[in-house]
Amino acid sequence: MPIDFNQQIIEEFRANGGRVGGPFEGARLLLLTTVGARSGARHTTPLGYLPDGGERVLVIASAGGAPNHPAWFHNLVANPVVTVEDGIFTYEARAVVLEGAERDRLFARAAEADPGWADYQAKTTRVIPVVALHAGGGPPKASSASEALRLVHDMFRRELSLIRKEVTESGPGLGAQLRVNCLTLCQGLHNHHTGEDIALFPFLAGRYPELTPTLERLSREHEKIAALIEELREVISAEGADPPLVLSEVERLTDELERHLAYEEEQLIPILDT
Repeated sequence: MPIDFNQQIIEEFRANGGRVGGPFEGARLLLLTTVGARSGARHTTPLGYLPDGGERVLVIASAGGAPNHPAWFHNLVANPVVTVEDGIFTYEARAVVLEGAERDRLFARAAEADPGWADYQAKTTRVIPVVALHAGGGPPKASSASEALRLVHDMFRRELSLIRKEVTESGPGLGAQLRVNCLTLCQGLHNHHTGEDIALFPFLAGRYPELTPTLERLSREHEKIAALIEELREVISAEGADPPLVLSEVERLTDELERHLAYEEEQLIPILDT
């Protein structure tokens, strides 16, 4: 992509919590900052990514099927410590170029989900690399605790919306990447609610005893959502998973989660703002 076009995407991405319009509207997008292999300067590139279970995400060095690897790929080969922005979190990551059977399996999974990847590979004689970005963690990019809560909630809303669209358009079978997308979301929700139960809710209960009934309700809702997550996992993991059944489970989870998130924001954001 031209540098000026890239810069427009970068600025829009950062201004809107990871959301962009145009050809990338609704896509899973991140900003990857690498250190120049020769210059030592930092370079930021917008890239589409694939969820891969929560511990890492995958990016593909397609360069649109060009004969040479993109500059960002050469940079991370020379300097594999990179910075990732996903619109909610900014974190240091370790880039690992996948090889052999693992690369082939994951590229095939990506191409099954989006045949455009296979089209790019067909245009070039080079083997298009698949890179795993292993997350280093980090807090949400927010100016306050209330903003951080909103950002995380919106991340789950956005991902659920994407998954509903993907399941609706999946055809008669449930692809491998879509299964991974669903399972990654399930794990993320589990981690988020566990963190609230262990840290945020006890902290608020100690500071604001009058919140106890609200926090107890939120914890009960966590249990209900956990049961829906487990049901979704079982449906997804079944051999020959039926997309209409998966969609039904995703919609059940979406409805319950949206009610929960709305109530939590209504009750806790005024407290967090103070």
